[in-house]
Order: sequence, then C-alpha cells, then structure tokens
Amino acid sequence: MIQTRGLGYRYPAAPVGATLAFPDLDLPSGNTLLLRGPSGSGKSTWLALAAGLTTATQGDMVVGGQSLGALSARQRDAWRARALGFLPQRGLLSEALSVFDNLALVYFAAGRPVDRDRIEAQLQSLGVADLSQRLPSQLSGGQAQRVALSRALLLQPALLLVDEPTASLDDEACAQALNLLQQHASGATLVVATHDGRVLQAWPQARILKLAVPAIEATT
Repeated sequence: MIQTRGLGYRYPAAPVGATLAFPDLDLPSGNTLLLRGPSGSGKSTWLALAAGLTTATQGDMVVGGQSLGALSARQRDAWRARALGFLPQRGLLSEALSVFDNLALVYFAAGRPVDRDRIEAQLQSLGVADLSQRLPSQLSGGQAQRVALSRALLLQPALLLVDEPTASLDDEACAQALNLLQQHASGATLVVATHDGRVLQAWPQARILKLAVPAIEATT
C-alpha cells in the first residue's frame, strides 16, 4: 500500500541541511502504522506527503501503486479525493456549511453525485445523525471529531490518515476516539501520527515508524 525510498522534505525557509529525512518504509495493505517522534520530527509533514498535500524535495512515496511525485498538483487533488480519507488534528470543517453539507463536499471533490442516504447512514453509524443540520460552531469537541471522522470514512477509502486523534483528550474521550477508529476503519490501511502513549496501548500490534528531528534543529 505505501512504499517510500529516500524520502525527505525541506521547508523553503529552513536552514541548509535542515531536511526532514524519513526512514524507508514498506507497509502492506490493511496494516496500521503509528508515526512516532518529538515535535519537529515531521509527523504531520509525513502525513501531508502521503496525502499529496505536499511534494517531497527528495525521494519518492508510492501509495497504492501510484508514485505521488509523478503527479501534477491537479492530479494529486483528484487522486486524493478518490483514494484516501484524511483526518487532520482539528477536523477542518467548513464553518459556513451544515454538518450534512460538509460531508456532501466529499462527493463534489471526487466528482461524484451526492449520496444522501450514504451520508445519513454514515452519520447514524457514528451517533451524530441528529446533528446533520447544525453548523460546526454548534458542536461540542467530541461531536465535531465524530463528524470529521464520518467525512473521512464516507467513501470507504482504502487508506486513512489521522493526525494526533487523541491530542488534549482525557482518558475517557481518548478511549472513545480510538474505539471509533478501530470499529469504522476496519479493513483500511491506517496511519496515525501520535505522541500519545495511550495510542500504543490501543494498537500493540501496530508497526511503528520512528522519526527524528534534523540534527541542525536538535542542537539549536
């Protein structure tokens, strides 16, 4: 499902030599991968590379047989819309749209007709069907998280990328969030960026990719 070789990324304003260098990876379909490492080690950047939101400055990433470096920006947008679900740390729901319309956007992005029944069923499965006409500002943090997860899973993607799903959650809310992921991402390849030891306990059999801060940053 995911293969990387010599993958690296350097931010435009970063000092010379401050390149994030990622370990090579071969992750088969259906596996769970945890990205681990301190702040600044590139966990969110790795997810952005896997989602085609950012282009590697060295090496390549192949997802589902597709080399992301070979795609133009427009092609990456189309690929992302049909191939994966992405759950950023803060959900990124549009404040101008209702919960239902936030999910409908997924179909527009993928160039597919809106499936109202599928949207309602997805919201129902995550216990937020009664919130479909609310705006994101009218949701609690836990409700917004469920809506964002509903959106990420809506098209039943083969790959689900999740950024810090338990950040700032107490133990009860953390357990609920991880249970939702385990139940509803079954069969998908799951990649989770996390610094939370509770996630390790929830997925003891998951593969771990340890990332490190570039040496030039580690000494400043």
